[in-house]
Amino acid sequence: MRYLSFVISNSDVPPTPELMDAMGKLIEREIKAGRLIDTGGLLPAATRVTLKQGELGVTDGPFAETKEVIGGYAMFEFANRDEAIASAIEFMTLHKQFLPSWEGTCEVREVASPGTSEGCNVQTGVSNAA
Repeated sequence: MRYLSFVISNSDVPPTPELMDAMGKLIEREIKAGRLIDTGGLLPAATRVTLKQGELGVTDGPFAETKEVIGGYAMFEFANRDEAIASAIEFMTLHKQFLPSWEGTCEVREVASPGTSEGCNVQTGVSNAA
């Protein structure tokens, strides 16, 4: 099963070289094990395309609310949800160890596939909710 993990930072604290080294070792291990499919950091600049009351809108960032910035993502292949959560805990433990003043969240979501399409049309990505 594929899982997407993304990190939401609640701090303006930049990563230390020690944290980047530790994450590099973790990434290398996960690639060699065949679990890590893709990973990357996300820059803070963004553009939002919205649909509200039938009208499309395009808004360029940066946005005023910067308390929760998605800083990066990783796509994994795990046997189950428990493995995905254990991976997120290990990743966040590195932050605790090498950047103790940083605060944030690592959200883990299973990626919809034909066998896991609860509430979502896998072909379009659109919610099936009425």
